[in-house]
Amino acid sequence: MLRFFRPIPTESLRLIVFDLDGTLIDSRQDLCNSVNAMLAHFDLKPLSDDVIASFIGDGVAMLIRRALAVPGELPAGLDTPEHPFFDEAFAYFLAYYREHKLDYTRVYPGVLESLEALKTFPDGSPRPMAVLTNKPVGPARAICDGLGLSPYFFAVYGGDSFPVKKPDPFGLNTLISQAGSTPQQTLLIGDSDVDVRTARNAGAWSLGCTFGLAPDSLEHTQPDALVDHAANWVTAFGTVEIRA
Repeated sequence: MLRFFRPIPTESLRLIVFDLDGTLIDSRQDLCNSVNAMLAHFDLKPLSDDVIASFIGDGVAMLIRRALAVPGELPAGLDTPEHPFFDEAFAYFLAYYREHKLDYTRVYPGVLESLEALKTFPDGSPRPMAVLTNKPVGPARAICDGLGLSPYFFAVYGGDSFPVKKPDPFGLNTLISQAGSTPQQTLLIGDSDVDVRTARNAGAWSLGCTFGLAPDSLEHTQPDALVDHAANWVTAFGTVEIRA
């Protein structure tokens, strides 16, 4: 289902930017397994997948910080990025995740078909599309390569590609400039309030995905439109509109 909360001028949109985790790919299991592998390495109790999934979206550093704060067995300060233990935990997680990032990660149903349909304008000219994620850029690009997503995007940027992460608009503004677009001609598609706030901070449009990792956050920060399936991305650019 497609629901519009504000009228998006889809006919004038030039650039589409996608989040990665929870939008293009279902990476929940690999991320959860990697967090628990890190906790086990330091003799800490494992966390449920639901708890870990609720920590995803603000980058790896915040994911690790939140995971370390839950067990309640660490001396004060060990869960902060300033402590040496955090560096060890961060490094272990990244090393493990790099090896296991594609164990269970898959493209969501309808994503590849929708990207194929959206990659050109009605006149047949190529439509600029890109990825902007808070995941480190190395794993992000490797995942896009491994799952056949990379050919659809002129750029894939991660949380370490710029000095700041989403919801700061720096990365999105960079993509807008590179694509020769404007904020009013740009749509950011994501699964969390982080993506909605990023779009707003840049003056762009936002489309939320309820099938992702953080759909509850979209209730608090409402996007301009909401979809329940990746196939609805194409519907948003067609003539069929299901008004909320």
